[in-house]
Amino acid sequence: MADYYKHDHLARFGDIKVGNPDLAKKFFDWYGATFADGALSKREKNLIALAVSHALQCPYCIDAYTSASLESGSDIEEMTEAVHVAAAIRGGAALVHGLQMLEQVEKAGM
Repeated sequence: MADYYKHDHLARFGDIKVGNPDLAKKFFDWYGATFADGALSKREKNLIALAVSHALQCPYCIDAYTSASLESGSDIEEMTEAVHVAAAIRGGAALVHGLQMLEQVEKAGM
């Protein structure tokens, strides 16, 4: 993966506008508004994004939201807990799909 994911791509994210500047502007405007303080603080949104980044396993997002979480005042304990919440949800989602397996086993008469 070291050759596939390139650290400098994160810094070049804005270059996605090359193919369609209008759509890129709409995305970045929406993205910026999403992360502005609202009912949730920017700090809380960064922690959510950090957790989701781990669930999605996006190395670019993990780097970005680790930095953003630190910059917005989160500490290592909060960040670690957020990652564990994501892992618990992902693990639970995998386990609940075991019911689909059980149904197939039951249909097979086992």
